[in-house]
Amino acid sequence: MLVQPIAANAPVANDPADAEAVASLLDQLYRAWGDADAYASLFTEDADYIAFDGTHTRGRSAIAESHRPLFERFLKNSRLFGESSSTRFLTPDVALIHSKGAVLRAGQQRPSRRRLSIQTVVAVKQAEGWRFAAFHNTRYQPFTQTLLGKLLALAGLAPGS
Repeated sequence: MLVQPIAANAPVANDPADAEAVASLLDQLYRAWGDADAYASLFTEDADYIAFDGTHTRGRSAIAESHRPLFERFLKNSRLFGESSSTRFLTPDVALIHSKGAVLRAGQQRPSRRRLSIQTVVAVKQAEGWRFAAFHNTRYQPFTQTLLGKLLALAGLAPGS
């Protein structure tokens, strides 16, 4: 297989319908939360899925099976809160998405600071439409909420102060 380099920040002309389809795919991911089969159906057959704790799952069926017990017990009646922070088309058929989000437990209106996550997601265009080929989720803590960030803010040395 020949791999051609992609110039950094090279603009890729993309169809507005594809941009809308990728945004819709991410929205479908949030709506499918709680249903292991619906959630996994948004991924390619051979997708790579890395959870916030580093657990690596490969394949659509494994993604469904790894989420099923979570949705039935630990995350029952939870919902996924999220938003895309950027989407960049690397080629007309490959999109790189960065999003932020968190799991909201039943009755929770705002995400816990301890559960804030950022995702790097790769979506690919296939015959059946856009699907996620790779998903990497990790926890993050905004700098202003870290001990160092708070100390620098008190000293007037924090970025933006």
